[in-house]
Amino acid sequence: MTPAIWPAPDAHKTRARRVVVGFACATAVLGSLPIFGSEPLPGPAILQELRAFREMGSVLYLAAHPDDENTQLITYLARGRNYRTAYLSLTRGDGGQNVLGPEFGEQLGAIRTQELLAARRLDGGQQFFTRAIDFGFSKDYRETLRIWDRQQVVADIVRVIRTFRPDVIITRFSTQPGGTHGHHTASAVLAVEAFKLAGDTNAFPEQLGELTPWQPKRILMNGRGSAADSLQIEAGGNDPATGESFAAIAGRSRAMHKTQGFGSFGGGGGGARSESFQLLGGEPATKDILDGVDTTWSRFPGGDEVGKQADELIAQFNSQEPAASVPALLKLRKLLAQLPADRVVNEKRKQIDHTLQACLGLEVETSIPQAEVVPGESLKLHHRASVGSSVPVRWVGVRYPAINRGLTEPIELRQNQPGERDSTQTLPLGSGFCQPYWLREEPGTGMFRVKDAALIGQPENPPSFPVEQIFEIGGETLIIPDQPLQAGTHRRLDVIPPVTLKFNSDVTLFAPGSSRQVEIEVTTFRPNSSGTLKLTAPVDWKIAPATQSFHLADVGKKERFTFTVAAPARPETAALGASAQIGEAVYSNQRIEIGYKHVPLQLLQPPARMKAVSFDLATRGKQIGYVPGAGDSVAEAIEQMGYRVTRLTGADLTTNRLKDF
Repeated sequence: MTPAIWPAPDAHKTRARRVVVGFACATAVLGSLPIFGSEPLPGPAILQELRAFREMGSVLYLAAHPDDENTQLITYLARGRNYRTAYLSLTRGDGGQNVLGPEFGEQLGAIRTQELLAARRLDGGQQFFTRAIDFGFSKDYRETLRIWDRQQVVADIVRVIRTFRPDVIITRFSTQPGGTHGHHTASAVLAVEAFKLAGDTNAFPEQLGELTPWQPKRILMNGRGSAADSLQIEAGGNDPATGESFAAIAGRSRAMHKTQGFGSFGGGGGGARSESFQLLGGEPATKDILDGVDTTWSRFPGGDEVGKQADELIAQFNSQEPAASVPALLKLRKLLAQLPADRVVNEKRKQIDHTLQACLGLEVETSIPQAEVVPGESLKLHHRASVGSSVPVRWVGVRYPAINRGLTEPIELRQNQPGERDSTQTLPLGSGFCQPYWLREEPGTGMFRVKDAALIGQPENPPSFPVEQIFEIGGETLIIPDQPLQAGTHRRLDVIPPVTLKFNSDVTLFAPGSSRQVEIEVTTFRPNSSGTLKLTAPVDWKIAPATQSFHLADVGKKERFTFTVAAPARPETAALGASAQIGEAVYSNQRIEIGYKHVPLQLLQPPARMKAVSFDLATRGKQIGYVPGAGDSVAEAIEQMGYRVTRLTGADLTTNRLKDF
């Protein structure tokens, strides 16, 4: 999970960005911190992390889409009150528009997932999702609930509540239908349902192996009005670690939604900001949204002493000499180890490890020469660790959990004298190709399908090849999660096939009983790739030839192959697939790269498929002029219908130019 407090000044943007690019799963970010070539975490930010460790209140904000969240309130709660704060977006924004480029649908959802993670790194929140698909604008929440699987969405919300364990849930929208998006109203309706079920041991018992029931104190709706029955709080102020106003931080957070045109969103000043709340369920509140909630360590058995030591550590912390707090942090860490197992306590343990790493000035890095590896290939890993303080640190070794191996030769680290290790490991043959976990299965009408229930709710995949760096400090063992990043680019490791396949069109139109040529482009990512290529289709569709051989000598080489596809005599829609066999292995992946400066490079590798549609089509006329929109493929579709299409610009929109169409 992302830290409760993340440094915000421009001087530290590079460090924060690099940490996140290196981690494919938000749950791993706590273990990272300073990285070579970046600024160490400053003393005021470390002190703010200690304050966040001491606070035990938690709030889950919930709405329907990326950009629905109130970034000002999230910033205030996470950075101003140091509460564990998270945003649950029911969808990933797949049904929206993209002002930056041609990506729509699932590809747009992948970008907006990263935009939300970038926003949370700024405002200090964590990020969760359900499996609900954004299917576009819905006028009525009842329509939304018919398209989504209502029970599954409620189950996902309950899972997130039981995972994150918030004291209070806040919805962005009302449960009462109004002049808003049907998804908006549905998000509130489903949130109230989940609120009532999350603490019930009979509700979704399949979750209770890894999770335990959890009942928040109340659920509120957040607004900006001043209704007589609403609770008001002031959410203005400045970040204690940086001095930047919450409004400015919130503005930068919201500006990360660049695909929605918010790139220049500025936000307001640092003045007063009133937020209102209306009760939707649970115990009423009169003065504050967390009325009646114990926000101290006393809420846990044995936690009183933890809170006391945390207070002492904060009182004695020297921002100019963070390493002086290492002995007290180690003492606090031992005390935490004695507490009973608990999800929140475990999160706090990671948080204190993160702070310990910062106070030591302990930097770790694992680099690889290339970011893309095929299963079965060697991984050349270069590990580096450095400590910026004079505190003795012993680098015990490195562990590779995916293959149950590691390096165990100890290295004594000296101040500002990096230690290095080199290792060659084999990426297991069974390693899956990188693909967002919610896109691995064919989706349903309104829901993504996810086989691994433990991933539901998480923003992205865990690392492809996780690494654990192991250190000893003062007799205590510190394990820092890590993963390989490509040297120079800091791109995370992606697992790829040796060849990828691409149809020349996503959809091909046939007349019943007719034949058309279909092209497949094969691209090689490893030299001397040889094999056979074939198309697959339902039995009543005929394909010739049955297979074709290919040999591509050079990396990056592309070659096109043509198959003749014959449609059945009756109208029908079919899915055509492509596969390449190399030796005993069969590959059937496309390759889609999505690269924008404000988010990490996204590599999608869905199955190579084409939709074949056979039906009788009558056309009128021959020549069509078309003015294209952003990223649309309408002109290509019209050409498949048999028309000649001329792409037009604004300058072409004259009476004389248009007379031929």
